[in-house]
Amino acid sequence: MFTGLVSDVGTVLSVEGDERLRRIRIRSSYDPATLALGASIACSGPCLTVVAIEPAPQGCIFSVDAAAETLARTTVVGWAEGARLNLERSLKIGDELGGHLVTGHVDGVAEIVARESVTGGTGDPQWSPSDRFLLRGPSSVSRFIAEKGSVCLDGTSLTVNSIDGDHFSVLLIPHTLEVTTWGERRIGDRLNLEVDLIARYAARLFEKRAS
Repeated sequence: MFTGLVSDVGTVLSVEGDERLRRIRIRSSYDPATLALGASIACSGPCLTVVAIEPAPQGCIFSVDAAAETLARTTVVGWAEGARLNLERSLKIGDELGGHLVTGHVDGVAEIVARESVTGGTGDPQWSPSDRFLLRGPSSVSRFIAEKGSVCLDGTSLTVNSIDGDHFSVLLIPHTLEVTTWGERRIGDRLNLEVDLIARYAARLFEKRAS
């Protein structure tokens, strides 16, 4: 279980394998002494299992395996050397829940269709603008996305600003743009999407009662 609060940005060092199974080596600033084989790490959304750990300067290199299901349903299939990933380690009992409950089970892939800068209202020229992203999500999950609700995109917990059919928007503050991969995102980029866990189960219960 995760919160959608990114704790590090890792870099893919190598990818080996095919569409059935790929092993991905990722450089991170995580202390290798605090990682264990079998640990779960959310890598730009998908929850992946650590299968190897190597100490490295200023952190470590860890490896994860992505099987056919993950490769077919997420952006992992397109990862290559140099790709930067939002990382989050799994929650521990007693950790602060600052985002929302995230499982690391991706529901689909969303595409950025627009990005615009939103200027702050202070009049201060040093005020850093936020950026609004308009995305198109899979029609199969649009019913789970609600205005002012939560959504996880590439492992980042965000609040939905508006929704229109299978399009929805989110606003990224300067801090989030700086400490995640969102500052690099452009129109046409594809992102791993996980809908809110509560919304998913609420919709399922409603469907059961209506049937």
